[in-house]
Amino acid sequence: MEHKPSASGKVYLVGAGPGDPELITLKGLRCLRMADVVVYDRLVNLSLLDEAPSGAERVFVGKKTGCHSVKQEEIHVLLIHYARQGRLVVRLKGGDPFVFGRGGEEALALARLCWHSRYPSQLCILGHHRNGPWLRLWTSSR
Repeated sequence: MEHKPSASGKVYLVGAGPGDPELITLKGLRCLRMADVVVYDRLVNLSLLDEAPSGAERVFVGKKTGCHSVKQEEIHVLLIHYARQGRLVVRLKGGDPFVFGRGGEEALALARLCWHSRYPSQLCILGHHRNGPWLRLWTSSR
């Protein structure tokens, strides 16, 4: 599956699994391999970054207690900025983005972009439920 930049940016919130790079989902790996930009945190196994295309921009936004390289609101701004440029963005988070991961806040910030802006955009959230993986897509064609 090949990706070409368009006027409609896409952001995927992808959980990298609990440290072992072989535990990322196939869909998450596919997204990573198409990414124009990878925004990643400090809990991601760095070998996963090698799966992104060589020309993909890699943006570190890692945090640990008492030391935030980038504030959460700035991460939202970054994701929106790249989406508005029509780029395919992977927000790669250690573990599950929605368990201790602030993925919900990022999803809400991106959903607001979809519904309350003049920019066409898409937000795809890859998650997991006890009944299996799920995908949620918000889209705007304004």
